[in-house]
Amino acid sequence: MSEPASQTPRCGFIAILGSPNAGKSTLVNALVGTKVSIVSHKVQTTRVPVRGIVMEGASQLVLTDTPGIFQPKRTLDRAMVDAAWQRAGDSDAVLLVIDAAKGLDDDTLNILSRIKDQRILKIAVLNKVDRVEDKARLLALTAELTKHADFDKVFMISALDGRGVDDLRRYLARIVPEGPWHYSEDDVTDLPLRMLAAEITRERIYHWLHDELPYAITVETDSWKQLKDGAIRIEQTIYVERESQRSIVLGKGGATVKKISMESRKEMSEIVEAPVHLFLFVKVRENWGSDPERYREMGLDFPKSK
Repeated sequence: MSEPASQTPRCGFIAILGSPNAGKSTLVNALVGTKVSIVSHKVQTTRVPVRGIVMEGASQLVLTDTPGIFQPKRTLDRAMVDAAWQRAGDSDAVLLVIDAAKGLDDDTLNILSRIKDQRILKIAVLNKVDRVEDKARLLALTAELTKHADFDKVFMISALDGRGVDDLRRYLARIVPEGPWHYSEDDVTDLPLRMLAAEITRERIYHWLHDELPYAITVETDSWKQLKDGAIRIEQTIYVERESQRSIVLGKGGATVKKISMESRKEMSEIVEAPVHLFLFVKVRENWGSDPERYREMGLDFPKSK
């Protein structure tokens, strides 16, 4: 990987923390400049920590989009929250994303209590400021926030429309430590293409079925083959826990799964810059959320019994 000869290279790992649906994934995608993380109306859609890689001048920012931190109830919940805290502990800085329209909810207060005494660079980001008409509320929220923890900087942004994102990117580029880059300057994520493809399909499922389906659904890429004409053939299995959920994903006459396949295929084709032939299968796998093998495939540690 090449590094600038005239400037001292910098590289830092930054964990993006926040309660579910604070806008962490949207912010990571905005900072990277392209989509690397799943975005959905449904909360807790980010299951595995996804790294987005940003180049800003001579600085390489490695952003870890972590699952939203909340009070875990299920085994999968615990694995997601454990992964988020593990990445935070391994980072050079933590960036706490707060939904400015909602303020400090219980999940955010829990995060603040965990990070307040940690000796790590802390940055707060008030996101979704476009939804706050009374800007005095933002100042009051900032004052309340700083009572709970010492932040090196507080930013007010809208990850959705890009407001304040460039200022945040430039600031992060200045504060990361000097050191060699960990990735090529052309990389935008370290997520394997097979896993990224599965995430894309999962996102489209939630887009169309977010009211009908619970979180007990996962997607696995079973096969990835490059054909002689340069096209990619991808086979994926969508796993649900009950037959009734399988019927929902399929839709009447297979209409819903065809719609999901068409949109997923289009997005995958844009990413790999080649035609994609996507084949989706929907299967019932009861209690997959209790199977350690499924966690390993998602890049998560299976939580120990408590």
